[in-house]
Formats: sequence, C-alpha cells, structure tokens
Amino acid sequence: MRAYENTALPIDCEQTISQPVVVARMLELLELTPTDRVLDVGTGSGYHAALLGLLCAEVWTVERHAHLSDQARSTLDALDYTNVRCVVGDGWEGLPEHAPFDAINVAAATGAQVPRALVAQLAPAGRLVAPVGDEHQYLTRIRRTPKGAVRERFDPVRFVPLVRGEMR
Repeated sequence: MRAYENTALPIDCEQTISQPVVVARMLELLELTPTDRVLDVGTGSGYHAALLGLLCAEVWTVERHAHLSDQARSTLDALDYTNVRCVVGDGWEGLPEHAPFDAINVAAATGAQVPRALVAQLAPAGRLVAPVGDEHQYLTRIRRTPKGAVRERFDPVRFVPLVRGEMR
C-alpha cells in the first residue's frame, strides 16, 4: 500500500501528489484560520484542497488538466466538501475574479519567481506558500504587509513545474 509511504506518488496527466510531510509543512506555513478564503493552485488529486477545506471557510482550487479537476470534483463531492470549488484554468494567473485571498497554496514549482498575478491576489496580511527555484527549490512564504511583500525561504523540496498557458 503506497498510500502510507512518505513519498510523492504519481497520478494521472504525468503529475504527482506531494509527500504527506511536505503537504503538512505547507499547511503549517500558510498559518490558516477558520475564516480564511484560500486559493489552491494545482488541484491534482484534490487531497491538498480537501485538507484546506477542513481548515478554512472557503477554498478555490485551480487545475490546468480538466481530467484531474473533474476527478477531484467527483471525489470532493462524494465526501461532501461543500466549501471547495474546482476550476479549470491557468494557475499562473490565479483566479483574480475571486480575489482577494487570505492564503494561496501553490503545489507546483514556480521557477525563480512567484507569479506576480498570484501575489497581487493576496488580501492584506495574506500569505502565499510555494516551491520556488529552478535547480534548487525551497518552500517559500510571501506575506503581504503594508510595506510590500516579505519573502521567507524554508525547506528544500522538489516539485513538478507550474506550467503556463493552454489547458488540457
């Protein structure tokens, strides 16, 4: 039973589900509250969105692969997650029509820079957590403050890249 291994596992569309310890660390770094509105970029299987749905008031999760989004929606519906909404779209752009968000979780590597569109969708005091870097990736938290975005680097990680553009 590979579900109990602390390792990333493959899912459809050549994507992966993150290892449980990394998911837990990302949730910790987001500093979530029960009233938070959250954007989850990279729905994948829907596991991270489900956990966010347990911890927060409202979750929007965006996935570029329609097949993965449909599978996640079916699973979340079957488990009665009424506060999680699945959207097919370009995660690089986020969901500006539903912003601002108290927290943004990015479950794919952004490269050297976090997309500006995502940072712009943070509410005042909002937090964004993403794997940032090219050759070497680190969990990074960006916090929106009155003086601008403050960036903190944490644990080394390895994620699939956040892909821009065309949905599949």
